[in-house]
Amino acid sequence: MEENQMMTKSGNRERNHEDLSGIGFQLMALMFRVRSIIHPPKNRLNEIGIVPGMVVVDYGCGPGSYVKDASAMVGTEGQVYAADINPLAVQSVQTLMKKHGLTNVIPVKVDGYSSPIADHTADLVYALDMFHAIGDSDTFLKELHRITKPGGVLVIDDGHQPHEDAKEKILQSGIWTIVEDGETWMRCTPVGTE
Repeated sequence: MEENQMMTKSGNRERNHEDLSGIGFQLMALMFRVRSIIHPPKNRLNEIGIVPGMVVVDYGCGPGSYVKDASAMVGTEGQVYAADINPLAVQSVQTLMKKHGLTNVIPVKVDGYSSPIADHTADLVYALDMFHAIGDSDTFLKELHRITKPGGVLVIDDGHQPHEDAKEKILQSGIWTIVEDGETWMRCTPVGTE
């Protein structure tokens, strides 16, 4: 998919405090590549429970560490939305798509806490390695709730914050129920669908 075909909500390219600079993004991408050698992304995605045919949203996809494996796991009948606030992340995903022929991936440019992903799209949303960077967790969790199907699942990890802090933010939102509380991540469902 060409850059002018990526999903965007607006042409607004304002800098956001949660947006990394070019150098910062490149350093993060390098760190994630090293991490992927030690902890392959596929192993983590296997824990999440992605199955063929799912519509999955990789929210805060960064350089796309999980995108290739998620694409293979959902298969030709599934779809992966790779969403990020940073335009460099979207470009990185587009590069991965071209390099690996990932026809079931849609790069999505997030605008603040809003994405152009339609309501109730995702069977599964995962937000990994990024929850600590969210300034307004209530608005962020509402957006994830909006794009998740009733009965869908959110898997979110602590990021780089204490587990109890991440858990408290989710519970205080009032819109997610934690159905599985792992050591560093939580599986959640929209309130009323557990």
